[in-house]
Amino acid sequence: MITQYFKKNYKIKEGIIDFDISDKVTSNVGKFYEEDPFPNYKLNDNKQTILKIGDQNILLKEFKKFIGYNKSIIEIGSGTCQLANYLAIGTNNKVFAFDGSLHSLKLGKDFATKSDINNIEFVRGDIFDKNFNNNVFDHIWCNGVLHHTKNPYEAFRSIIPSLKKDGYILLGLYNKIGRVRTKVRKYIYKFFGKKVVMMFDPVLRSIPNDSQDKINAWIKDQYTHPVEFTHTFDEVLKWFEDNNIEFINSIPFCSMTESYKNNLFEKNSKGTYFERIFQQILMIFSRHGSEGAIFIFIGKKKT
Repeated sequence: MITQYFKKNYKIKEGIIDFDISDKVTSNVGKFYEEDPFPNYKLNDNKQTILKIGDQNILLKEFKKFIGYNKSIIEIGSGTCQLANYLAIGTNNKVFAFDGSLHSLKLGKDFATKSDINNIEFVRGDIFDKNFNNNVFDHIWCNGVLHHTKNPYEAFRSIIPSLKKDGYILLGLYNKIGRVRTKVRKYIYKFFGKKVVMMFDPVLRSIPNDSQDKINAWIKDQYTHPVEFTHTFDEVLKWFEDNNIEFINSIPFCSMTESYKNNLFEKNSKGTYFERIFQQILMIFSRHGSEGAIFIFIGKKKT
């Protein structure tokens, strides 16, 4: 029964588990995505294309393999739920897609219904309201979300209790140093508009012209978002330390001497302070920096 996951009563709205959102900032961010849900679907997306895209991403593919079976997983800030649907396909895991935008969740649910994906629940709510019971999820995926909340650290603290002991959290945030190129493109978009910024944005150039909804969603998310914070490696290491989360790995790596070993969920080195600074500077000139500069930390709950 799904009620075991929740602390509070909820309503069902258009097939979505719906909690009231009273916080003004959270409500405004949710409304921001109602008009242009992110990342949205391409016109030809189906079960096979979602699987193909997911399997082409090393992190997603490894995460799904690492999860295994008979687990409970939540994606915090699921947007239009491509990742949550991907994690649910072909498994007996219980997957939750959690977001503040009803429209985004509805797109995800419609896709799941059309694709006969039955082991997924869609939940609208406020991350700060702690709607979930403690120790109910084996793994948490929270990528590209907390930097759009009013207080990213408190948002992080609010989701940790729902993670089981020895459970893993994957946390992705905008990097303070690596996001320089996106900040420059923000000014290009502000003064010269959509056509010009597309010349400088590799993500926009990769989206087919017939997927204007997806193009608009990326532009809005990257260049006009009303709430945005950036963070450093050391800041998140402190978050982990203060909340009994053991550092496991990161993308990009914290250490200059680390290399990919076919398992991103094996423990890696934190590196030195100067190595971490250098790795963040390198983000400016890498694919990470050209595509929004999200860095990912993987942690394991100790208690």
